[in-house]
Amino acid sequence: MSTQHVQRMSRLMAKTLREDPADAETLSHRLLVRAGYVRRSSAGVWTWLPLGKRVLDNVSRIVREEMDAIGAQEVLLPALLPKEPYEVSGRWSEYGDLLFRLKDRKGADYLLGPTHEEIFTLVVKDQCTSYKDLPVMLYQIQTKYRDEARPRSGVLRGREFQMKDSYSFDVSDEGLAESYRLHREAYVRIFERLGLDHRIVSAVSGAMGGSASEEFLAPAAAGEDTFVDCPSCDYAANTEAVTFALTPVNAEHPAIEEVDTPDTPTIETLAAHLGVPASATLKNLLVKVDGEITAVGVPGDREVDLGKLGEHLAPAVVELVTAEDFAGRPDLVRGYVGPQGLDKVPYLADPRVAPGTAWVTGANKPDTHARNVVCGRDFEVDRYLDVVVVEPGDPCPSCGAGLRLDRAIEIGHIFQLGRKYADAFGLDVLGKEGKPVRVTMGSYGIGVSRAVAALAEQTADDRGLCWPAAVAPADVHVVAAGKAVPLALAEEAAGALAAAGHRVLLDDRPGLSPGVKLTDAELIGVPRILVAGRRSGDRVVELQDRAAGTREELPLDEALARLNAPAGQA
Repeated sequence: MSTQHVQRMSRLMAKTLREDPADAETLSHRLLVRAGYVRRSSAGVWTWLPLGKRVLDNVSRIVREEMDAIGAQEVLLPALLPKEPYEVSGRWSEYGDLLFRLKDRKGADYLLGPTHEEIFTLVVKDQCTSYKDLPVMLYQIQTKYRDEARPRSGVLRGREFQMKDSYSFDVSDEGLAESYRLHREAYVRIFERLGLDHRIVSAVSGAMGGSASEEFLAPAAAGEDTFVDCPSCDYAANTEAVTFALTPVNAEHPAIEEVDTPDTPTIETLAAHLGVPASATLKNLLVKVDGEITAVGVPGDREVDLGKLGEHLAPAVVELVTAEDFAGRPDLVRGYVGPQGLDKVPYLADPRVAPGTAWVTGANKPDTHARNVVCGRDFEVDRYLDVVVVEPGDPCPSCGAGLRLDRAIEIGHIFQLGRKYADAFGLDVLGKEGKPVRVTMGSYGIGVSRAVAALAEQTADDRGLCWPAAVAPADVHVVAAGKAVPLALAEEAAGALAAAGHRVLLDDRPGLSPGVKLTDAELIGVPRILVAGRRSGDRVVELQDRAAGTREELPLDEALARLNAPAGQA
């Protein structure tokens, strides 16, 4: 180990806070601000102070090492990007308000990059002309931008964030599958080295396109993603990717019967009026898909997951209808819509609305519903989509057991993009047979700054942050809990540890009580804390393990020997 620099807290730009920030919503938000790791610059934009930058750099280092290990090559692309490539791909409009757009002094349109599929495709098109140039994997660790409507949760959901994005380019689907496998395995190693508890779950590709997609999720109460897992098998998926089998029903049903149902525009009022369970009714939600009114049918006891619907229909824009949309549409009776007779409205349905199932639903007349409305007999489904909000106990698609739901933070996402961007930009290379071959791509992302917050969420306790050793801002936090003699012993210990190659944070701040310093040490969360206090005259120190919560008084030489021992022998 090479000699390290001792960071004195008397010179460190980091002020700890005793109270939580007023706007803090999550544990990581509160603690990263209170411990002096980050400060808010503006809504969704954060300044990384020295301690925070160290943690961020440690995460980046581990990501970089594992990407290099699979043969990926690091590049750095601009964050300020021209409009034209994103127009070619369609994402200039598809991203909508999430895209930061700006003009230069000559009026040319630019954007701040959210992801770089287009630009990487153009780089490879410029550099690679033959199948002999492939496969190639490129990556960067860079600042990304998304104009979030409501940035929140500190660095978990910001408008500016650090991300590792990588891209693979192959001449065959088999090559893409191999690049995908390499990235997947690298991601497992990255998150294991970071100390992140994580789950790999099936996901939908959405606007990214492609044939395969998986998310890496860090379970945490502050997570904005909901995922399911099965207690009886290894199935796990983002709720947007959960499927339900379409099982036609072979049964005879009576003819349609219209019934008077005054003042029953909701499922609840209808079920109560007729004395039937909500599950026997058919709910028909009207939405607009790229401006076209579309009906979505689900059982009455279930809700439509609009996020899931949007992912299935991406890049189309999905929005709810308004009262104005009913004007001039006598075929759409608000509160009493049924799928039978909706000739001018596309009808989408959840697989639970299977052929042969019978329902109570709207009769397309005011204050009137219809019984015995049978799918396949009285109405047809134009397209089946899994669009209901998943609930605990829903059947596992693999084994049928009841699913569990949990919250998590998305820390990584990998896609087999296929040829979406290669088609858009004409990315071909000369193949073995001397003919052009269309290149196939993969896209792989890790939220670097988000991983910092996820670690804080998973490892913090009621005293403060508690970093895994691999990402901590220092290896040892040495506290001078007193004046002359304790300070001298603390400086001696810090110097010896630095000489042995440890990264050392030394609390030599004058005028602070030992209690304040020890509270700050727990808040900052370095894995090992060495305290030179009341027994410094005897050269006895206290050695604390931050995660385990243990503390022991030892002669300084013995404490140093333990800290210098190889991992697992301390």
